[in-house]
Amino acid sequence: MTCFALLLINFLNAQNITTVFEKSNGTKTPTYHEAIDWWQKLDAQSGKIKMLTMGMSDAGYPLHLVVVANNGDYNFDNIRKNNKRVILINNGIHPGEPDGIDASMLLARDIVINKVKLPDDVVLAIIPVYNIGGCLNRSAEYRVDQNGPEEFGFRGNSQNLDLNRDLIKCDAKESKAFTEIFQLTDPDVFLDNHVSDGADYQHVMTLICTQHSKLGGVLGEYLNKSFEPGLYSSMKEKGYDLIPYVNAFGDSPDNGWPEFFEGPRYSSGYAALWHTFSFVAETHMLKPYDQRVKATYELMKSFIDFTSKNSATIKQLRDQTKQSVKTQTLFPISWALDRSVSDKRIYKGYTAGRKPSDVSGQPRLFYDRTKPYEKEIPFYNFYKPSTFIQKPKGYVIPQGWWTVIDLLKANKVQMTQFKKDTTIEVEVYRIDDYKTAPRQYEMHHLNSEIKTSIMIKEMKFKKGDYYIPMNQSANRFLIETLEPTAADSYFAWNFFDGILGQKEGYSGYAFEDIAADYLKSNPDLKNKLEQKRATDTAFAKNGRAQLNFVYENSPWVEPDYLRYPVYRVK
Repeated sequence: MTCFALLLINFLNAQNITTVFEKSNGTKTPTYHEAIDWWQKLDAQSGKIKMLTMGMSDAGYPLHLVVVANNGDYNFDNIRKNNKRVILINNGIHPGEPDGIDASMLLARDIVINKVKLPDDVVLAIIPVYNIGGCLNRSAEYRVDQNGPEEFGFRGNSQNLDLNRDLIKCDAKESKAFTEIFQLTDPDVFLDNHVSDGADYQHVMTLICTQHSKLGGVLGEYLNKSFEPGLYSSMKEKGYDLIPYVNAFGDSPDNGWPEFFEGPRYSSGYAALWHTFSFVAETHMLKPYDQRVKATYELMKSFIDFTSKNSATIKQLRDQTKQSVKTQTLFPISWALDRSVSDKRIYKGYTAGRKPSDVSGQPRLFYDRTKPYEKEIPFYNFYKPSTFIQKPKGYVIPQGWWTVIDLLKANKVQMTQFKKDTTIEVEVYRIDDYKTAPRQYEMHHLNSEIKTSIMIKEMKFKKGDYYIPMNQSANRFLIETLEPTAADSYFAWNFFDGILGQKEGYSGYAFEDIAADYLKSNPDLKNKLEQKRATDTAFAKNGRAQLNFVYENSPWVEPDYLRYPVYRVK
């Protein structure tokens, strides 16, 4: 058989791989097993496609990673050596929003049959279905106000977790597998495909870009001035008017809105910590399913085109940032919206109004689709850093905090273990105050409004404890996870809550005499006690509180209580 005949057979076989979406005329999305079977067939028929089996999910099935490359090379060490740009595409993190699942199948198939040209310098890494448990939990009743497909999956995974809030804490096996995939691929560009709810408007596709002020530096500037405008221009040529994700709920967006500010609990916010250009595609829930899938398909093609045309610049900026972050000394960990600055965007909406509700009789919001309009609106997409952290030389984490250590290892953080017991002078945080959410959020009660004080102290660390040098490209990730006051720090997510509970105590009647003797030999503490009594009436009337004051300022108080167990080496 000639080479041409083999190519022709492969071409015809690939053409015959139609999707559930196509067979249903754009009204259905595949089940999980239908999707994976389809990808396996495409892999078998084309050398451009390789489906890899990755880490396990909570549903008992492994995640897959499909590598699409013209030369069939799926070794990411080789891909980097050969100077190719990697675009990582995630689908089905919310399986009730399956647009990307179908659009990615169509795109890969069209690349195989040469309907779409994949540039040689671009490799696609596609997660076909991320939230497998949610995809298996299928119904026509979910997302009541979404316009198709006929059936789809559920937002929660097999633990009923929202996986797009789990990227830092990794309570789900999927998140651990995603970390493995992300660190393997080290993507230049990351896209997470979603469907938006909220206001009604004419736009089929909206887009979340990683907030450029937060991304910062040369990456943030390029994202704001070149990458995002390039995508808008590309989609405009195809007949799509992009608009930023309409971050306005409960009222009409006529007066503009602030840019969605994603933290690292979200997939795109996590990716940004690793100096990746990160985006979330959000088609509009009320548009017909076939229109939404087509828009997602075209957006992914625009990403490919822009990434290929700007390959050298994207690599140079990422390399530059990876190097500069190693010596960067100040890191912002919180930002505030600057409403004095905005971009102007053309918003295509529908006239909003109020009318009596047929349910309650009270005024309700509605959109009149017979009255479309175009309007220039302010888009508030500038944020100012409000809190900075001075980078230490390194951090030390005692080996007992293995849950956090395992997360750092999964993220390929460089660490070494002490070979013997070691005494070092370190900066020690004390948790002075914090608020804990009264209700759970994604299986946690988040700590917030965290206030700390710091002292310098010689600490003895044990053989096997971990030293983390702050001279690596993971520096930003480390600052935002290990500094307790960062919004998505491991302290915020309760990984260190053990220090918030006092383990030792005293019997009041027995400690009374000990405390009295201690005050006699420590006049400074006695003065502090008297001053507090003089300024705090409730304290002055509370004998137990005064006794506890002495205890907390004595050598008998347990040292680990409220002492943050991640130590800064200066």
